[in-house]
Amino acid sequence: MRLSHLTRIAAVAATVVIAATACGGQSSSLGSSGAAPSVAQGASFPAGSTMDTLNKAQTLRLGTKFDQPLFGLKGLDGKPAGFDVEIAKIIAAKLGIPADKITYTEAPSAVREEVIEQGRVDMVAATYTINAKRKERVSFAGPYYVAGQDLMVKSDNTTITGPDSLRGANAKVCSVAGSTPSENIKKYIDPANLTLFDVYSKCADALRTGQVDVVTTDNVILTGLIENSNGAFKLVNKKFTEEPYGIGIKKGDVAFCNFINQTLKEAEADGSYKAAWDSTVGKVSPEVPPLPAVAACS
Repeated sequence: MRLSHLTRIAAVAATVVIAATACGGQSSSLGSSGAAPSVAQGASFPAGSTMDTLNKAQTLRLGTKFDQPLFGLKGLDGKPAGFDVEIAKIIAAKLGIPADKITYTEAPSAVREEVIEQGRVDMVAATYTINAKRKERVSFAGPYYVAGQDLMVKSDNTTITGPDSLRGANAKVCSVAGSTPSENIKKYIDPANLTLFDVYSKCADALRTGQVDVVTTDNVILTGLIENSNGAFKLVNKKFTEEPYGIGIKKGDVAFCNFINQTLKEAEADGSYKAAWDSTVGKVSPEVPPLPAVAACS
């Protein structure tokens, strides 16, 4: 099933003042093939800032998903590819770091806060919904995209028409441990009917083999799974939440948050945000979403 577009909303607008900006030029292109953006030359930052540390180290450690088609899916070359990854490449380039100097750590939903707190990554871009509970442990830049929770079923399923139909159908539902969708869905089903795995690919396998009736997560994640299902799955297309995706960073790093937010704004203005979308999610959903208004850093 191919979708003509994905519904989007903008987050509440907030004024962001950048604490530090890179010096030196950077081209605005990110090829439609997913080619990395040109790296800022001569970038310099306030001494001791995260930006300065990363620029001097000439490496960026990224936590991302390895099983999310269109957003973060590990390829044959051993590196993940998708919209989250392209957004990270834009940020790295603004830091003066080439894309081939990004190192990747798998960050499933249940461990995203953990890998940031333990200093195993510098940031996480992993279909990472910004919410109050997570903000107790990490800070977020962005959002850079707003998704919404939906349901995926087998293509011949006519019983499941939305979340309100799940309880009456006694549907067995699958999601991922530690994810926002796994919590949201509990109000619609008997808890005994909820199966949790560590990655969504296992949920897709369980749906294919009839162990569950429904997979639930954000609509864009489901779209990628559907695209790879050879017609076996479909989207119910009844979005029932709003999921703003942010970049997770060490809690309280306001300067780095402001830098990322400014980079996202510039990426929308110079076309690199559009190019990142076109080369990934745009292959399924061509209409480019507007960049949501970024939230104030804290």
